[in-house]
Amino acid sequence: MTPEEKQQKLAVKINRDVMDFIESRKSLFLSSIQPDGKPYASYAPFAIGDECLYVLLSEIALHAINLQHNPEASVLIAQDEDSAKELFARIRVNYSVNAELLETDSAAWSEGVDILEARLGERIRNLSQLSDFRLFRLKPQGGRFVKGFGAAYTLVGNSLAGEDVNHLREGHKKRTEAA
Repeated sequence: MTPEEKQQKLAVKINRDVMDFIESRKSLFLSSIQPDGKPYASYAPFAIGDECLYVLLSEIALHAINLQHNPEASVLIAQDEDSAKELFARIRVNYSVNAELLETDSAAWSEGVDILEARLGERIRNLSQLSDFRLFRLKPQGGRFVKGFGAAYTLVGNSLAGEDVNHLREGHKKRTEAA
């Protein structure tokens, strides 16, 4: 097998692992930037659609205000602590994202709400009818997938699974004693 074929095989496997993992989760951690430039961490339930993530946020929530001010954010989807074999090596994927605010009278809004409702239930339909809720489409701009120690991958491209993956081979290094 050529190096290119090995890389392609690895990419296909990691793509599948990433999608299986994020499909198994229902909430994400969101780091947005406040108008004063300081980071703000929060969480939100999400749905997956068309190589992006959808979140429905109240406009009174700081993360919605932040995304409207600055659409650049970071998303972390992580394995629950209780199910992790190793606390220091929880399975996780993170993305740099651009948040797009969808207009309530658009086809994109309807599609996003439908995707969220199919994944998270009727509460989405109820919340989406409240005038203070905003729908954001989070578009990945690259990311990283960590399956455990020695199993970390850069996700290259603007898709959830990565259009290509690079195994991070430079591992942890033991400290050396000063002479």
